[in-house]
Amino acid sequence: MKTQSIRLTIVTACLCLATSFQPLFAQATASKPLSQDEKMKWFREAKFGLFIHWGLYAVPAGTWKGQQIQGIGEWIMNRAKIPVKEYEQLAGQFNPVKFNAEQWVQMAEDAGMKYIVITSKHHDGFAMYGSKASKYNIVDATPFHRDPLKELAAACARHNIRFGFYYSQSQDWHEPGGAGNTWDFPSDAEKDKSGAYDQYLREKAEPQVKELLTNYGPVCLIWFDTARMMGTNNRAQRFLDIVHTLQPACLIDGRLGAKGDYRSMGDNAIPNQVVHEDWEVPATLNRTWGYKSYDNDWKTPEDLTFKLVDIVSKGGNYLLNVGPTAEGLIPQPSQDNLRAVGRWLKVNGESIYGAGPTPFGEELGAPDPTGKKDKKGNPAFAAKTDWRCTTKPGKLYIHLFQWPTGSFELPPLVGANNHSPVVTKAYLLADSQKQALPVKQTGPKWSISLPAAAPDKMNSVLVLEMK
Repeated sequence: MKTQSIRLTIVTACLCLATSFQPLFAQATASKPLSQDEKMKWFREAKFGLFIHWGLYAVPAGTWKGQQIQGIGEWIMNRAKIPVKEYEQLAGQFNPVKFNAEQWVQMAEDAGMKYIVITSKHHDGFAMYGSKASKYNIVDATPFHRDPLKELAAACARHNIRFGFYYSQSQDWHEPGGAGNTWDFPSDAEKDKSGAYDQYLREKAEPQVKELLTNYGPVCLIWFDTARMMGTNNRAQRFLDIVHTLQPACLIDGRLGAKGDYRSMGDNAIPNQVVHEDWEVPATLNRTWGYKSYDNDWKTPEDLTFKLVDIVSKGGNYLLNVGPTAEGLIPQPSQDNLRAVGRWLKVNGESIYGAGPTPFGEELGAPDPTGKKDKKGNPAFAAKTDWRCTTKPGKLYIHLFQWPTGSFELPPLVGANNHSPVVTKAYLLADSQKQALPVKQTGPKWSISLPAAAPDKMNSVLVLEMK
């Protein structure tokens, strides 16, 4: 009877897990081919996602042998030129007993985020899940002996948040054939020429991507990173084929080395103008992705809210990162600042989720009139920060970061057939009664009278219904 009871418990647990994945998995594995617009629909609606950089690098937390290592935390093995055999010893110290998948996903939900992307394997080569392709993973090589990604996948299914993986396909500093490690192994050019690199791809990278797309329910996207050496020998195409075969609804980012489903901007690189394609900005809350114990340069809720609105007003998505500790905790300032953004979204989310870009542009700024150059030698851009505009059919959402005195003057807007649209109603999004504000037209310009005080100190949203 005891054996039967144990078997029944196991079967029941498996059925519960399968049921939790079922609604999303049915969509991800649908036999009917998805059009590109159908594939991108959720991404265009979501706008705001959580990036998680978590791995062995959280153990040294930016310090190696008593010395603070410059640069981002997850690159400590590279920056300090740590030998593979020394870095491997971190696995024995990695025991994140305070990790709680439910709490992580709840925080993302509180922040108003609609999808989560976590590092399944970063450049250090360590898999944060139970991989059969390599014993160098969190289940087999650490005292934790659990698969946190499986727990996160189940929690995301419960909260109806989409789940995706970051996977470093090219760089793997642990493997003799992986790109990037030239302090233990030969140069990348030699690895390419000898066939060691292709051997690494076929024996580790490709099998691990298959594992991720097979064992974790529906995967909303695979976030590949650094395309070095991927442009030849059909390498990138092999990864495309794996994803399209196993989960045709899964999106592919822009860093594989072949055209993906959307464009990945540079790290923390928000474009100056509207970009008319699907795109995303990966960004940090402080100055690092992986946890560094002494990096406390946190972006404020005001700054994060502005960046979110700025990105959406230009047509993109914001993938904002947290770097959990080796204990499995998301730093409290990260949680506090993200939840502050979430409270703003509770009131103003209509102006973000599924919203389109501005029809204006002058509010974004203009090239610097003095001819200055930026750090890359390109013409500098003088950004404006007073207001932004997001859109939905028949509505303009004017995000006022600087509250105007008396009224807001809407720039001229030309609609179809060169006819100027008519503002039929104006109100504040935070006003549950949608009390109409006085509107005055002077030629092609519109003036909206505003209350003396802003309803929100971070960003007050003025809604203009248009005809």
